[in-house]
Amino acid sequence: MAAISRSLLETYRDSDALGLAGLVKRGEVAPAELVEAAITMIERLNPSLNAVVHRLYDMARSQAATVDKSAPFAGVPYLLKELASSWKGAPLTNSCFYLKDFVADSDSEVVRRIKAAGLVLVGKSNAPENGWSITTEPKLYGTTENPWKQGITPGGSSGGAAAAVVTGMVPIAEASDGAGSIRVPASCCGIVGLKPSRGRVSLAPYGDYWYGGAYFLCCSRTVRDTAAYLDAVAGALPGDAYTPPVPAESWLNLSARAPKNLRIGFTVTPPNGAAIDPEVKQAVLSTVGALEHLRHDVEEHDMPLDADAAWKTYTDMTNVQTAATFGFLETLVGRPVTPKDVEPVTWAVIESGRATSGIKHISDVEQLRLIGRDIVGDLNPYDIFITPTLTQLPRPLGYYDMSETDLDRYNAKWGDAVFNFPFNISGLPAISLPLGHSAAGLPIGIQLVGRYGDEATVLALSTQLEGEMPWKDRRPAP
Repeated sequence: MAAISRSLLETYRDSDALGLAGLVKRGEVAPAELVEAAITMIERLNPSLNAVVHRLYDMARSQAATVDKSAPFAGVPYLLKELASSWKGAPLTNSCFYLKDFVADSDSEVVRRIKAAGLVLVGKSNAPENGWSITTEPKLYGTTENPWKQGITPGGSSGGAAAAVVTGMVPIAEASDGAGSIRVPASCCGIVGLKPSRGRVSLAPYGDYWYGGAYFLCCSRTVRDTAAYLDAVAGALPGDAYTPPVPAESWLNLSARAPKNLRIGFTVTPPNGAAIDPEVKQAVLSTVGALEHLRHDVEEHDMPLDADAAWKTYTDMTNVQTAATFGFLETLVGRPVTPKDVEPVTWAVIESGRATSGIKHISDVEQLRLIGRDIVGDLNPYDIFITPTLTQLPRPLGYYDMSETDLDRYNAKWGDAVFNFPFNISGLPAISLPLGHSAAGLPIGIQLVGRYGDEATVLALSTQLEGEMPWKDRRPAP
């Protein structure tokens, strides 16, 4: 491994992705040097965090030599999440023993766009098995620690990505979200995590997943990086199931324009009737105060959603699709999946999905469509709706336990993320921003929800709050 100067390492650690790409474009640093800086940071920090489960250094060094230096993220080191996205030559296990020997033989559409944007793959980040947890503790790869406090979850399912980004291993990493899996780790680790509008990023070669409930984007340390990444990977392919409206300008440009006189709703009342941590509530109210200072029109509005019933319908639907996915995987592996191949929660999901009738399943899908319509209608009067990302501070490791055999009991613990899954159902864009900190020093995320297709307003207000309530210098101790 090439020696990296302290000054370059400090620059690498303190810069966001666009900042590093600017250095490459100006010829001040080579992509190969950034790769070596990333390797140095990963080797230094990862042993205590377990955020990176596959080190792909040789692939990165080879890719760095061919980077288009005019690309938006030219030469920027990057992690792909160990779930779903396919990068030719990289492992693709979904953190599951059943797939532990799989290697991708082609690039998915989003990976083609990631490569075209100039991002350089240095490794793959840890994730729970099949992404079905809001912590990151897979049996296959082991637990990822929260960089802010040992023994605390970094969130999930993009917990490895979030831990790597906040510590400076990489400035930006892939994240995905089926019920909060971008926003939850962004909240737990104190970074930026945007779940875009339904259909914003093509799932090709897949046609759809969870009826538009699954979303792919990134986690980053700055709003502008997230906006530029959205510019790089967004876009439906002809024939895709969902096609949200596209703005006339780039999201990066639009995110830099300070919005005025927005009508903003907020809530500190969870729609499942559960309690909210007092420090989380105060973080929301502090954000509301900042928005009023910025002269936005803010009012309290509690969601009328029957969240427990909606969650039951949503998880019943996802069980069927997960069972179908494993049916497809059996044709690739060449043998049936067994309880020994997967964690107990996953097996319970498969069994539940297999036992659900087609009539029940399609009725669930119809009910989710109606719930989504109601959510959109309820929030439509607002340009932005503010909620906590999580109702509680980050939980101790082991709290969300995939060795649980009772699926209902396991799913009930997702109540911490009750403000997340409604926007997977409804398709609305939602971002978690690191706008609060507990007395014990743990990050608290605040969620901003926009109208369908209007990531521009979400990002613009996020940039405004980034200036009003800055988090740039708030980092965990090395």
